[in-house]
Amino acid sequence: MPKTSFRTSTFTESLIREMSRVAQTHGAINLAQGFPDWDPCKELIKAGKEAMDAGRHQYAVTWGSPELRQALAAKLKVFTGLDVDEKSELVITCGATEAMMVAMMTVLDPGDKVGLFSPFYENYSADAILCGARPILIPLNPPDYTFDPDELRKVFRSGLKAFVLCNPSNPCGRVFKREELNVIAEAAEENDVWILTDEVYEHIVFRPNKHIYFSTLPGMAKRTLMCSSLSKTFSITGWRLGYVHAPASVIAQARKVHDFLTVGAAAPLQHAVVTALKFPSSYYDHLAEIYTQSKDILLGYLDKTGLSYTKPQGAYFVMVDISKFGWKSDVEFSHWMTKEIGVAPVPGSSFFNNAENRYIRLNFAKRPETLHTAGERLLKLPHFLKV
Repeated sequence: MPKTSFRTSTFTESLIREMSRVAQTHGAINLAQGFPDWDPCKELIKAGKEAMDAGRHQYAVTWGSPELRQALAAKLKVFTGLDVDEKSELVITCGATEAMMVAMMTVLDPGDKVGLFSPFYENYSADAILCGARPILIPLNPPDYTFDPDELRKVFRSGLKAFVLCNPSNPCGRVFKREELNVIAEAAEENDVWILTDEVYEHIVFRPNKHIYFSTLPGMAKRTLMCSSLSKTFSITGWRLGYVHAPASVIAQARKVHDFLTVGAAAPLQHAVVTALKFPSSYYDHLAEIYTQSKDILLGYLDKTGLSYTKPQGAYFVMVDISKFGWKSDVEFSHWMTKEIGVAPVPGSSFFNNAENRYIRLNFAKRPETLHTAGERLLKLPHFLKV
């Protein structure tokens, strides 16, 4: 038999999705995969049913239904201040996962270098490899997950074609300040680098931190491919609705990539989510309040365990230091924790390309009662400390 492609041998399956399966096997609380355990708003569910009843069962326009693109452009105008042409500057994708793959394939050729902050969401490295590109890492230094500006400039000067910026950051919950974003913008301008942003957690930001859209920085709209989704904002991760926003000349190429990858996102769900995009600003304020409450509950239990962690500024994840337990493998620790403690984490090594085994990631996109139950189980962890 002929061999399968070499590129598929250079990365593993998703540890995040694996830990979800392990959680199910052991009946553990799944704080691994990032999805909420509540339903979306009733208005959105109703809109989904109405879309089905209205016969929206066939292909929508490949790059997104006109109604959805129009509503999305209006929403982006409110939050970014940018005038977005829904006819030429948007492509609707099957989630932000496809959006990032489309963005990379639009701007990268085999052999190109793409910069990533480390730790990074595990898909980015796999996306780069599938594009035939070479990931180049710039460390975010714990516990604050800041970067060295000189090191970043050095990497940008090394011949980068593109740089991926996840803000707010998964997995570390960092929200980058304007001064830091300006450093990236200056390096991108000086070295003619594309910036591919992942901004799916744009509305999950904790005071006093504020999310700044990279494309709103001076001169950055022309070189930014903004990838985002409606999944986290409207609690519909299973609907798989995302998008890429970029200049018209870029989107013209991105639409071709998207067309041959997936043809299009689910037509009835595109129609239904227009309802959510018209929610008032109070919806987004309430969303931040819900996640602030969830964060405070989980971190309160972590404080009681005495374990070290980095307080998230945005997104719904927390990185926890497990080095005191003395395990050589964070993967083995995560399996043990799922089985014996009854709470499933993600091994932190899935977010690094180097041998890093000190961390696990927990998500708090859960109802208060779920987090209290998980927290009570986490209180058993100190009994197993080695040091």
